[in-house]
Amino acid sequence: MAIKPEQLNALQKKNLEAAMRLAQMSIENSQRIMELQVRTAKTLFEDGVNNAKALTTTQDPQDMLRLRTEYAQASTERMLACAREIAEVAAQAQTEVGKMVSEQLATGGNDVFEAINKMFTGMPITDQNAMGAVQGAMDNARAAFEQMTRASTEAFQAFTQVGAAAQQPAKRAPARRK
Repeated sequence: MAIKPEQLNALQKKNLEAAMRLAQMSIENSQRIMELQVRTAKTLFEDGVNNAKALTTTQDPQDMLRLRTEYAQASTERMLACAREIAEVAAQAQTEVGKMVSEQLATGGNDVFEAINKMFTGMPITDQNAMGAVQGAMDNARAAFEQMTRASTEAFQAFTQVGAAAQQPAKRAPARRK
């Protein structure tokens, strides 16, 4: 018995749906990042205008220096906050993609193995040893596939944890006294 076109169509449909989910996630995360960048740029622009106005009203050099320092510090903090939010969006996206890929690998692999198993079941093999060898090879392939799926899931989780750890602000070491 050969694999039926309906079975292949079902597999293709499932893969297409997964690709569309991945594309949708990508678009949504890109939109979130762009909105964040636009909001930050707008805030920085408004702060810059306000700072320029404040600088034009003061004549004292110390006040000018203080205003410039405050503006630079506020701008830096806003940009770092924006960078942290982008890193959070990226980490969430990595987690979502990892879950989806793991799920797709697990279910897609099972679907392929079932289709192959159905194909071999309908074949006119009369020798039980030959059928046993085919079944053993399929069981070994399934076990190897499941092991690869577990390993890729664990590797992706480790990668995500490293990314999350990199997001954490670095703690400053206490200054040494001389």
